[in-house]
Amino acid sequence: MALPRLKPLVLLCIPLLLAARVAAEEPIAWRDVRTLTIEGQVWKESDLKSPFDRLPAKAEGVVRPPVWNLSRDSAGIAVRFVTDATEIQARWTLNKDRLAMAHMPATGVSGVDLYARDGDGKWRWVAVGQPTEKSNTKSLAKGLDPGSREYLLYLPLYNGVSSVEVGVPTGAELRPADPRKPESARPIVFYGTSITHGGCASRPGMVHPAIIGRRLDRPVVNLGFSGNGTMDRSIADLLVEIDAAVFVIDCLPNMTAEMVAERTGPLVKTIRKARTDVPILLVEDRSYTDSTFLKAHRKRNETSRAAFKVAYQKLLDEGVAGLGYLDGSPQLGDDGEATVDGSHPTDLGFMRMADLFAPAIEKAIAGSERAR
Repeated sequence: MALPRLKPLVLLCIPLLLAARVAAEEPIAWRDVRTLTIEGQVWKESDLKSPFDRLPAKAEGVVRPPVWNLSRDSAGIAVRFVTDATEIQARWTLNKDRLAMAHMPATGVSGVDLYARDGDGKWRWVAVGQPTEKSNTKSLAKGLDPGSREYLLYLPLYNGVSSVEVGVPTGAELRPADPRKPESARPIVFYGTSITHGGCASRPGMVHPAIIGRRLDRPVVNLGFSGNGTMDRSIADLLVEIDAAVFVIDCLPNMTAEMVAERTGPLVKTIRKARTDVPILLVEDRSYTDSTFLKAHRKRNETSRAAFKVAYQKLLDEGVAGLGYLDGSPQLGDDGEATVDGSHPTDLGFMRMADLFAPAIEKAIAGSERAR
């Protein structure tokens, strides 16, 4: 059957309608996030091999190769900016082709995560950028309520990025967020394992260091290295370069009891010698959520914690000040429902960890500031 012929007037209208639609879509102005306010990095860009690395270039060949490779992931790095745009876009290019893992979604491994301050100044989630390929351009939010506000964009947890840009309609305000006030400018520094690194949060803002950063409204430095948080001397030498508000040491999931006994004291003493007044919070390993039925996992928790407590007490006996200690057993709750694989937290697990960590960190910082 022959298709009906379109009238000439209809044919003339089609390009006009398409042109009107294109004209109605405002062009997007893009801005490199390096011109905005970056948090989660403590070394200057000139000291880095790549703009979004977590360790300085000088660390290559000094830290163990797996640590160096993992330090290229952008975990914990975030961008603060102010805009009055009613639409926000992001485009980012990833370093690795692998967007997801078997037990962690692409949104957490390779996505970007957007928050904004509400009318009360609290951080609230807005949108997640869902990666579909190595280079992504995504509209994060359209139809935002009018008004200028501060935003916070977290970068991928288990992937690195070579470039990140924020886009807003041409003519909209887009500027760096104001610097933090002096009393809240020093970062909370986390050194740990795959859990600190972010496994297995559904999106970058849901790992517990990020949650705690929003709750306490402080910058956070995430030095979690999956499978490699082992209290290395090479990392200790880098930690002391950071003007931190508090050091949170959470390495036990990657360490045997023997390693804990051998390395805890030297790590703490290295930090304390260089940073005499910065509190150090020593954190036990979380309980494996399947340890109810697996003796080997119960033993692993018990032996590492026993060695950690001995090392902690020895430090106290030697007069090392400014130490805090956080038990591991309550971190994930008592119902066994807070991990994806018995070890790595889900978002529920990370929220429970944040509930436990945040008061201890806040107390440590407050105690240090009172002592100054």
